Amino acid sequence: MTDVNLETLLAEKLIGDSPKMQQLRTIIKFAGHCNSSIMITGPSGSGKEVVAEAIHAISDRRHAPNIAVNCGALPEQLIESELFGHEKGSFTGAINQHVGLFEQADSGTIFLDEIGDMPINMQVKLLRVLETRIVNRVGGNRNIGVDVRVIAATHKHLGECIASKSFREDLYYRLCVVPIEVPALNERTEDIPALVAHFLKNQDERKPFPIFTAEALTAMQSYDWPGNVRELRNVVERASVFFSGEQISANDVAMLVQSDIAPVPHNSDTKASASTEQAPMTQTAAVSTEPHTSNLTHQDNNIQDLNEHLQSEERRIILKALEISHGVVSSAARSINIKRTTMIDKMRKYNISWQAEQRIATQIAA
Repeated sequence: MTDVNLETLLAEKLIGDSPKMQQLRTIIKFAGHCNSSIMITGPSGSGKEVVAEAIHAISDRRHAPNIAVNCGALPEQLIESELFGHEKGSFTGAINQHVGLFEQADSGTIFLDEIGDMPINMQVKLLRVLETRIVNRVGGNRNIGVDVRVIAATHKHLGECIASKSFREDLYYRLCVVPIEVPALNERTEDIPALVAHFLKNQDERKPFPIFTAEALTAMQSYDWPGNVRELRNVVERASVFFSGEQISANDVAMLVQSDIAPVPHNSDTKASASTEQAPMTQTAAVSTEPHTSNLTHQDNNIQDLNEHLQSEERRIILKALEISHGVVSSAARSINIKRTTMIDKMRKYNISWQAEQRIATQIAA
């Protein structure tokens, strides 16, 4: 594979040009051309499987199978059979011979996702396979050689797992020959516009795409993204449903992420930070763009204004949810992640029932 093709492939799979992503792509280039075991760490939703796919795609094994298995999703009593296979009649229900995933991945790559959830007794057997490159099917007595590159991944801190005796230290060192850490999305927020554009390409082309304004992207870059890239992908998909062909503002982003995205601006001084912390935030709070002031009287007024602004935004979002759901309260409540009873209470609080109906009727008539 030429350097040009390599760069193109990595750019397509690993979106973003932040320093963190440039460093990650550099490490992957080296990892792709070796046969050593790799341990990928990073928070849930950060793209560990995408990194594993990229490593396989640029390796000399790229024409052989690339098999992924979630170690935490397999029942403990079946994981050995799934990984290493079983012979017919080896246990109740084994009516046929089963070729395990390690055999299926021969000459290629096997990706062991959430390796930190693997039962301790299976860790011993996995370690033996990694050291001997030989598998034995359950109920069989034949040694089967396998040529497999192993890539493991976990969101857990394996050092703590080793200390608590839930993960074997010798297996850790066998797997972690080449360590790769995938950054959280909030560590590379400059990549968000490129990621949004990438995810929009995967939406239904029969519908007009939503238009993320500059202020919407700025708001998204201020959000903490606890679900990382996976959460961002969901938000873009949700935007395609609710705002097809429409412009998305910072206030709309607040509804889409269904969370508080009003952090203190990076350049705020200490007093400004204090005034922000005093202001109660709601689940649907939008990004505040109002300048802070060091005058105490003005601070108090700003806090009062902020409360009014948040209530106004909550009222607007409830109206929007009702409009989208054509007045179905339960559907509207689900769309903004609150209970139906809470939705009814808020409708009474803001006296918006008749206004919602009027807006819905106007929309239908139009």
